[in-house]
Amino acid sequence: MADDADEPLTPAAKARSFPTTPGVYLMKDAAGNVLYVGKAKNLRARTAHYFGKEALLDPRTMDLVPQIRDIDFIPCESEVDALLREARLVKDLRPKFNRDLKDNKTFPYLQIRLREEFPRVEITRNPRRGAKLIGPFTSKGKLRQALHVLQKLFQFRTCKLDISSDDTKWRWFRPCLLHSIRQCTAPCNLRVTRDEYREQIRKLMLVVNGHSTKLIREMEAKMKEASALLRFELAARLRDEIAAIRSLSLRGNPDDNVQPELFHIDPKKGLRGLQKALGLPMPIRSIEGIDIAHLGGEDTVASLVSFLDGLPFKDGYRKFKIKTVEGVDDFASMREVVSRRFRNLHDTESVFPDVLLIDGGKGQLNAALDAFRTMDIAPPVVISLAKQEEEIFRPGDSESIKLSRHSAALRLLQYVRDEAHRFAQYYLHTLRAKRLDA
Repeated sequence: MADDADEPLTPAAKARSFPTTPGVYLMKDAAGNVLYVGKAKNLRARTAHYFGKEALLDPRTMDLVPQIRDIDFIPCESEVDALLREARLVKDLRPKFNRDLKDNKTFPYLQIRLREEFPRVEITRNPRRGAKLIGPFTSKGKLRQALHVLQKLFQFRTCKLDISSDDTKWRWFRPCLLHSIRQCTAPCNLRVTRDEYREQIRKLMLVVNGHSTKLIREMEAKMKEASALLRFELAARLRDEIAAIRSLSLRGNPDDNVQPELFHIDPKKGLRGLQKALGLPMPIRSIEGIDIAHLGGEDTVASLVSFLDGLPFKDGYRKFKIKTVEGVDDFASMREVVSRRFRNLHDTESVFPDVLLIDGGKGQLNAALDAFRTMDIAPPVVISLAKQEEEIFRPGDSESIKLSRHSAALRLLQYVRDEAHRFAQYYLHTLRAKRLDA
C-alpha cells in the first residue's frame, strides 16, 4: 500500500501551491486533454476560485469544474505576457471551454498592418487580409491596456493616416501628442525612416509572439558592441529598453482605473461634429479640459484631462494645487493653471491640444485667453462650456453656439467637462484624506 505522501495532489491542492505571480493556467480532464486556458495576475488566487462553492453555482464555470482532474500553470513575467500567452495557447490547443474564442470573430484581435509602408497597430473585431493577427482575446479592455504598455516600449503608430515617404506633404504634417510623450516615433512627419520604423515593428512582433528572450539576447549583443565602440549613449538606451522589456507589466491595476463611460457616443462622430460646429479646417484629434474646484473655501485645485481621438487619455491627466491666488477666485485660478500648463508645453516645444475646453462661461474663457496674452503665446482653439444652458462660447463671438442636446459633438464636450470635474473632485478628496490623517 502506497504512503499518503505518494498520492497525487488534487487540483484544489495543486492550486493552493501555485505562486502568487502572473501566469497562464490550464485545466485538464482525466485523459490529460486541456479543457480550458485562462490567464491570471495572481495564479494562486485565481485558480483557487474554481474549487470553492461559488464556482459550482456560477453558470460560467458550473459545467467546467466537475470535469477538472488536473491543473497546471505556465509562469509569465507580467500580466501583459500572460494575456498574450493565453491567446496563443487558445489558438493552438483549441480547448473545449474556450469555444467562443476559437471561432467567434466578434472577439478583439491585435492587428498589425504589414502591407503598409509604416505599419499601424490597432485593435479590431474585423480582421483584414494581409495583416498580422494576434488573438483573439477575451477582453478588449485588457487588450487596450496591454497595447498601451507595448506602445510605450516600441513607439509604434495607432493612427489611421495613410503615410507614404514619397509624399512630401508629410514633412510639414504636425505630429500628435503621442510623439511629444515618446509613445510614437512620428512617421507622419517622417521623423523615422521606413527601415527604422519596421525594426520597431519587428521587435514588437517578437514580444507578442513569445520571443522576448530572443529579442533581449539581440539587444544585449548590440549593447556590448556599442559599449566597445565607446557609443555609451546608445548602450545606455539599449540597457534601459532591455530593462523595460524584462519588467513588462500593466501600469497599475486596471480594475482600479476604469474609465467612466459617461456617454454612449461614437467618438469619431463627436469629433467630426465638433469640427463642423467650430468651423475648423483640420480634423480634431486631441482635446484638453480644465476645471477649478475648492475644498471648504480654503484649498483651490485644478484638474486637466486629456482626450485623444475622443477617448480619455490618462497619461495626459494633470492636477494642480493653486499657488498664487488667495481665497476663492476662479478667474485668477484659471489664469494660473493655463499659464503653468502652456508655459511648460511652449518651453519644452511640446504639441498643444487641438482644442482647449474651459469649464464655465465667458468669464472663465476670458481668464484663459488673458493668460495666453500675458505669456505672448498663440493659443490653440479655446472654447468654454457653460453648464446651465450648455452653451459653447468662443473668443470674439458675441453669440454662443447652441447645439442640440442629442448632438454627438455636445455630448463629447460634456464627457470632457464632466471627466475634468470628476478628476478635480478626486484630487480634493485625496487632499482631504491626507489632512485628516495628518
